[in-house]
Amino acid sequence: MNLKKNAFLLLKWLSICFLVGIFSGSASAFFLVALEWVSQIREHNIWIIWLLPIGGFSIGLTYYYLGKNAVKGNNLLLEEYENPQKTIPLRMAPLVLLGTLITHLFGGSAGREGTAVQMGGAIADQFTGIFKLDNSERKTIIILGISAGFASIFGTPLAGALFALEVLYFSKINFRSIILSFLVAYIAYFTVEFWQVKHTHYQIPVVPEMTSKTFLWVLLVSILFGFASMLFSRTTHFWGSLFSKTIKYPPLRPFVGGIILAITIYFIGTTKYIGLGVPMIVDSFSNPSGSYDFLLKILFTGFTLGAGFKGGEVTPLFFVGATLGSALSLVVPLPIALLAGMGFVAVFSGATHTPIACTIMGIELFGLESGVFIGIACVIAYFASGSVGIYHSQIVKGAKYKLYQRFKRQNLEDF
Repeated sequence: MNLKKNAFLLLKWLSICFLVGIFSGSASAFFLVALEWVSQIREHNIWIIWLLPIGGFSIGLTYYYLGKNAVKGNNLLLEEYENPQKTIPLRMAPLVLLGTLITHLFGGSAGREGTAVQMGGAIADQFTGIFKLDNSERKTIIILGISAGFASIFGTPLAGALFALEVLYFSKINFRSIILSFLVAYIAYFTVEFWQVKHTHYQIPVVPEMTSKTFLWVLLVSILFGFASMLFSRTTHFWGSLFSKTIKYPPLRPFVGGIILAITIYFIGTTKYIGLGVPMIVDSFSNPSGSYDFLLKILFTGFTLGAGFKGGEVTPLFFVGATLGSALSLVVPLPIALLAGMGFVAVFSGATHTPIACTIMGIELFGLESGVFIGIACVIAYFASGSVGIYHSQIVKGAKYKLYQRFKRQNLEDF
């Protein structure tokens, strides 16, 4: 009897993993192609940026009248995992997809991870009803959705699986979820490969020997990456809070924000800081970035997302970290590509409290040779970034929590 029951459970979860992986991977593949398409339209028709307020207003109206709790984005996934209440609405997937494409088409500064993760989470949670899952099993479903979305959008299955586990805080996750998270990540990853959608590749050609002097430089720049993470998170939350307090009718927030963004982009005379910013990221690995590039990306992205436009934060975090590391190469005696690569994942680590996933992601993207440098950067940035990350609803526990408790701050959420 137990054998029959276990076989049924195995078949059930294998079926769920394949369904979630294939559907989420296909959604990410479509999203990546569509994102490249709208980005090319924008770059070849710069005048379209003046339509950013209209695009923002359309996003605001859609979410206000149709979105309901989907407006919470990634935070809804974190909340439902921590305290399961209602199935994540399937409408979240098309809403965030359309909203992100509009944001990028008209010139907002945003990423893509949030979109893929929300699509993955919304798609995965629909199987809760189909397979009649309980609350414990539903937590596993949410992990699978996050894992599939992240792995497929960046082409990093190991990091995707670990990110889903780590962002939800390891101690509350059972062994079943760990195994299934890795399985669904690879299924989603290979689904994108099946659709022949390519990801951006980066290289760190030169990795120096780790000496005591080199270690001190790595420690210093890693602390700076952590501070950049903190600045990014706080800037995004600041603009979101400011728009919420000053403009009571939500659809008007991205409309007003769009006007300000369009005028600002016109006067600075460049589109380097809007969209994903991948060309700037790639260039930062071989040419020193400007000392202010990372700051402008923080400002543009924080303002865009705070105003109510849609998209993720992770690719902008890559931009911030890579350009900061690249700029530091002018004063730090380490290879420019290594510094850019360290910043690429370290700033992401600090902003999401996920140093393990980010270390693995760095190894997947840049190779094992730079693993020690990547690992140190991610861990130090994680501790140096404060307790406030980009996700309001994320539970911050473990070593970082204990460290900041020692500072005798009664309310860590304000640190």
